[in-house]
Amino acid sequence: MSSTSRHFGLAVAQLGPVHLADSRACVVARLVAMMREAHSRGARMVVFPELALTTFFPRYWLPDAEVTERFFEPSMPSAETQPLFDLARELRIGFYLGYAELTEDGRRFNTAVLVDDQANIVGRYRKIHLPGHSDHKPEAPFQHLEKKYFEVGNEGFKVWKTLGTRIGMCICNDRRWPETFRVMGLQSAELAVLGYNTPSWNIHWSEPPHLRMSSHLLSLQAAAYQNAMWVAASAKCGAEDGFHMIGGSAIVAPSGEIVAQAQGEEDEVLVVNADLALSDNFREHVFNFAKHRRPEHYGLIVERTGAGEPLGGPPLSTSTSSLQE
Repeated sequence: MSSTSRHFGLAVAQLGPVHLADSRACVVARLVAMMREAHSRGARMVVFPELALTTFFPRYWLPDAEVTERFFEPSMPSAETQPLFDLARELRIGFYLGYAELTEDGRRFNTAVLVDDQANIVGRYRKIHLPGHSDHKPEAPFQHLEKKYFEVGNEGFKVWKTLGTRIGMCICNDRRWPETFRVMGLQSAELAVLGYNTPSWNIHWSEPPHLRMSSHLLSLQAAAYQNAMWVAASAKCGAEDGFHMIGGSAIVAPSGEIVAQAQGEEDEVLVVNADLALSDNFREHVFNFAKHRRPEHYGLIVERTGAGEPLGGPPLSTSTSSLQE
């Protein structure tokens, strides 16, 4: 095992329901309280959820102008979120925060920022793998309109050197796509952080709710193990005005082991004294990319978007002489 430990206080702050009637100030007060708890338990960084400042509004079919006015942030920090930045500077703690971003030229993204322990925004990620639909489905129990309300992220998957480590970001559905974490791994990320809002019910087919949790955790564990990194995932969860979302906030080690997981569906802080050096043996002996990857055989990953025809060649000879050889 690695002889040199590099411990990093890592916190995930799960957020219980945020209802339509809840104000930004009310939500930020909850985030501030969890940041204080995370700091008191030794955390250097705290991970908040996707769209942490509002209810999960893509479940509603609303006029675009109302959505933009009501749920999007034209600046970060804003007057409402400044207390979170002020506390981060006071406590010397970094954080990840998901929110709905409105750009100066009116573009809308599902965004997260990475903030260092001086309250500087050092990184930004705009969600790439947008799930759901853009058309109105009145027969569905609720809508999932991320494709209507957001543009596909335009800044790629980056990794930032900050807080003494290398951190990559993604959001919600990104966690289900292996390319997300491999791109981070190829930038030597030691930690991937993400927030999510995952409905318990699948509006497209009858999927048992327990499978939603199973696939969520499986995605985190596979990403951590196959890329030799820590993964920290924070949910906004519970029943928002009757619409239920899964919890399951978790911190996963490079071994693929879940080392901390939320117990309920309310505000809850998980803290792990993560040893970043646990990645070293995996990076050297199992997933040594430089030694073992063969990108010359992975061309279809970038050449094709959807599945196409198989690339099998002519049938192999099955003659007796060939088999004996």
